[in-house]
Amino acid sequence: MAGKIPAQFIDDLIDRVDIVDLINGRVQLKKTGRDYQACCPFHDEKTPSFTVSREKQFYHCFGCGAHGTAVGFLMEYDNMGFVDAIEELAQQQGLEVPREGGHSSGPDLRPLYETLEHTTSFYGQQLRKHPQAQQAVAYLKERGLSGEIAAEFGVGYAPPGWDNLINQLGSDKEGLERLRITGMISEPDGKCYDRFRNRIMFPIRDRRGRVIAFGGRVLGDDKPKYLNSPETPIFHKGRELYGLYEAHQALRKIQQLLVVEGYMDVVALAQFGIRYTVATLGTATTNEHMEQLFRVTHKVIFCYDGDRAGREAGWKALKTTLPLMRDGREARFLFLPDGEDPDTLIRKEGTEAFTQRIDNATPLSQFMFDRLSEEVDTSEPGGRARLAELAKPLISTLPKGVFRNILQQQLNEIVGLDTSHIMGTTEQAPARKRQTNPRSSHKPMPLVRRAITILLQHPQLALLQGLPEKWHELDSTGTNLLEKLLELVQNHPNLKSAQLIERWRGTDEYPHLSKLSTTDLLLPEQGIEGEFRDTLIAIEQQIRTDELNQLVEKAKTATLENQEKDRLNQLLRENSSQR
Repeated sequence: MAGKIPAQFIDDLIDRVDIVDLINGRVQLKKTGRDYQACCPFHDEKTPSFTVSREKQFYHCFGCGAHGTAVGFLMEYDNMGFVDAIEELAQQQGLEVPREGGHSSGPDLRPLYETLEHTTSFYGQQLRKHPQAQQAVAYLKERGLSGEIAAEFGVGYAPPGWDNLINQLGSDKEGLERLRITGMISEPDGKCYDRFRNRIMFPIRDRRGRVIAFGGRVLGDDKPKYLNSPETPIFHKGRELYGLYEAHQALRKIQQLLVVEGYMDVVALAQFGIRYTVATLGTATTNEHMEQLFRVTHKVIFCYDGDRAGREAGWKALKTTLPLMRDGREARFLFLPDGEDPDTLIRKEGTEAFTQRIDNATPLSQFMFDRLSEEVDTSEPGGRARLAELAKPLISTLPKGVFRNILQQQLNEIVGLDTSHIMGTTEQAPARKRQTNPRSSHKPMPLVRRAITILLQHPQLALLQGLPEKWHELDSTGTNLLEKLLELVQNHPNLKSAQLIERWRGTDEYPHLSKLSTTDLLLPEQGIEGEFRDTLIAIEQQIRTDELNQLVEKAKTATLENQEKDRLNQLLRENSSQR
């Protein structure tokens, strides 16, 4: 099992990365004073409220509240997991990610990625140079593909023959083993053969742009017509979506994603300017597919053939999607005319007409109720009751919220019945919290939270000599956290704000610390040290005041012990001397 990534490595990595350069490579930033600004990439806005601080190595949007470090930005913008984000930043810096206990992140998979990159180059060369590639070129031209789109998607050609790729990359034992592990060879009778022969080749890339597998479309009469790589250590077809990487590269922000069934459909639609298309890889849509889609966009449109098989595939996708339909997400279904697929149809009717079909796609709720209505006679009361029974298990899989309530109301209208006894009590959707700008808040911040905020934004304050210490006596979650932050910086004096925050990623405190790190306290730079000391002193005063009030209240109803009397007198003297 892989060990954890050492915290010290993450500290060093964040110290090397410039968050301004990282974000500017994806979102055009403009310098405003010490910081940089842009329209937020995480929500629609006309006036820039997205700020990036080179000094703090932090980004923050005053509009939607998005905030974080370079790691957090990659996780949110590029939809990466934490480990993937660390590996991406490390790769940019030419570093290898270590693991605690001497463990690496598992087997070294880089040679496998390199093998598939070389394979992509080989297939690309064969498309341009092989004598028998004319048929492949003619097919691509017939489909209307330009050289630019073919190059962008890395389209290539696997020539006829049993061992072209083996001779190119598998001439030694190690090379042959890599081809075997990546699924590029087959061994039906104990002998090694190229898996892909006389096929147009489509590299399948992961979200980081690494080639992880291939899809091949046959040119002759061989079967199957379409062939994908088998499952390998780096390719799991139930997780991957063909074209998602290319969509990210083409679009600044992905407003919606169109899910089709084949890689040729993705490439053909891209040729006609529809750059938000992805395809599943010879498998039905899975939960992992849907989670990945909804991390990228709030709106997903499924596109299927209009025949019975296409509608069955759409129904399966609907049932997979329902449990993931949190409020704010949208799913639609587009069924094409019989005998058409996206590739053929868009070449017949053009981009505008096809885009109109996408815009008019059937909402999930309508598709669901239309499909269920086909199974009953809604003109009869019994049929309508049966419709309610059929809808019950489907609607019950929806997350609680507004969308679920809406579907229940639609069902009520369709069947003309009160279905609350069938579906359960209608839930009231919780009101969404309004994002407030910390600059506009006049409510005084609790003292411990204020001290934590100052320290997060200025970690060097933990190194000051002679800081007040009696505040430790206040036993609360806040003071315990403040103590841990101080101790961490004192043990690691070079920690900056972004590194300090990352030390808490994955904990319950992380969301709160991350938010506090961007809260503007409107303090002058030259007064930060005094403000921090004064806040700690005020915490101590609060402790004394609380203790004094408790003793006074107790004295009203009971006799104090001598020790308590002495403490009360001491607190009264201290309180009097401070007036």
